[in-house]
Amino acid sequence: MSAPTTEIPGYIAGTWAIDPVHSEVSFVTRHLGVSKVRGRFTEFEGQIVTGEDITGSSVTATIQASSLHTKNEQRDAHVKGEEFLDVERFPTLSFRSTGIRAEGERYVIDGELTLHGVTKPVSLQAELGGFGDGMTEGSKVLGVEATTEISRSDFEVGTQFPTAVVSDKVTIQLEIEALLQS
Repeated sequence: MSAPTTEIPGYIAGTWAIDPVHSEVSFVTRHLGVSKVRGRFTEFEGQIVTGEDITGSSVTATIQASSLHTKNEQRDAHVKGEEFLDVERFPTLSFRSTGIRAEGERYVIDGELTLHGVTKPVSLQAELGGFGDGMTEGSKVLGVEATTEISRSDFEVGTQFPTAVVSDKVTIQLEIEALLQS
């Protein structure tokens, strides 16, 4: 069942560019089973196309794998290396939506994530932050938050490391602000 766009205040159909200055792509995983390690990617781009009905919308995004930061240079180098992301062979991660559906007040963005040369289906649990005026005269912005959980082994990332050291489960968190394109 789709949420009518008339129920979304300020809804605008159009093409939006993800604003990397006001957006964040981050992840969380467990380390040694007792604590969480957080990281983020600082270089990414993408596009959101909002359809006449929100379920007719789409999302594409590309992330530069080498832009990973976990606040520890040694760990960053290790995760970027051959044992995990192998950024030399796989310089980007990408996402392409295959459908959007309403679930109550939230949305699910189904799509395909390509990571480490492997493409798998994922579903993002999304909450629309809304539509509003941008910082410059006449500009428009939209905001959306989304999360998903993946298994690093599904993407053949760090498979030689037991889950007692680094959890197989990785939570991906997105805080996105996008600018309406003319």
